[in-house]
Amino acid sequence: MTSIPLNNNNNNNNNNNNNNNNNNNNTENNHGFESEERDKLAELEQEMDLDDIWRDSWSDEEDEGTKKQKRQLKASRSWGLIKQVVHWSPFVQVYKKKYPWVQLAGHNGAFKPCDNGTILKKLTEKEYVCLNKILDDTFMLQITPKFYGKVEKEGVDYVKLQDLLAEFDNPSVCDIKMGTRTYLEEELIKAREKLTMRKDMYEKMVKVDKNEPTEEEHTFKAVTKPRYMQWRERLSSTATLGFRIDGIKQADRDPDKNFKTVRTNQEVAYVLRKHIDYRDETRLKLLERLKEIRSTLEKSKFFASHEVIGSSVLLVHDQPSEGVAKANVWMIDFGKTTPLNGDKALDHRTPWVEGNQEDGYLFGLDNLVNLFENLSNIPAPEGLEDDQPAVG
Repeated sequence: MTSIPLNNNNNNNNNNNNNNNNNNNNTENNHGFESEERDKLAELEQEMDLDDIWRDSWSDEEDEGTKKQKRQLKASRSWGLIKQVVHWSPFVQVYKKKYPWVQLAGHNGAFKPCDNGTILKKLTEKEYVCLNKILDDTFMLQITPKFYGKVEKEGVDYVKLQDLLAEFDNPSVCDIKMGTRTYLEEELIKAREKLTMRKDMYEKMVKVDKNEPTEEEHTFKAVTKPRYMQWRERLSSTATLGFRIDGIKQADRDPDKNFKTVRTNQEVAYVLRKHIDYRDETRLKLLERLKEIRSTLEKSKFFASHEVIGSSVLLVHDQPSEGVAKANVWMIDFGKTTPLNGDKALDHRTPWVEGNQEDGYLFGLDNLVNLFENLSNIPAPEGLEDDQPAVG
């Protein structure tokens, strides 16, 4: 079946600057979800370090052909600005796979290539501790990338991880950030301890929605950081559905970053139908794995004893080979995962109120499973139409 681009954009990464500029314009308009708001939010994200800035990252082992392609890509204005889409694919392995691998939601320079089938991710203490704990949890081991310990390279400490895309030939990937909030309770507490009215955050807020500030906030032309943090979550489906689409990279097209204001079930379903190219076999394989992850998490002591913030499920599928679809899902990214005190445990479904540390991870996973189960029954948003009959 012919792939349907998310952006109605068939251009590849070798287009010249004029074509790339046209592609950017198409990207902003073709989803149909509040394009002006997304433009303003994109500016806001760059300033606020929301860990979503795309960067290209290259292997140290480059032949002349690779270097030429690198120069061509760097000349493309759009490549430097697009948002990172896959945590676990941090470099362009032209010498190995003949297609660009991009990374999502990581800091520039945080990844390096390693041995075949593995990558290096810059070590952070909180994630390193979690990865070691996961080694002792047989359930978590079934749904997370394999962890091979700490590695030092050029004076920098890294964790060595399984490259989740290594088994795919030409993968399409979707990063979905889980939970009803993406900030830790301790971050909110610290912000309140130094509570000040922030004019810069007010300005960022009104850039996106001039009607959002209260009358008092308009008077002072400032908002507090906690107020800003909680408002930011409501822009997407995070607060309502317990997950949000963070980024998508179709196999043969440019990465797409414009999902921060995709809020409703209809909007999410519309985007995901396009992402899987309307293939029901792909939908069923992803659904089966999502259910497996949910069942596994419900048994995990590690999961019950941690506040899991900023973690994602990574959906990967390949172009069908000889009529057989290949797809998989993993739980990734533990940089904000925090252990609970004492014998406290979370069910990850109870609504969050400050102090209970509930993160809504399973609430979001329940909604995501339900969405994949009913993908064809969820209508397209008003004013938009599916390119093909819906799957499932």
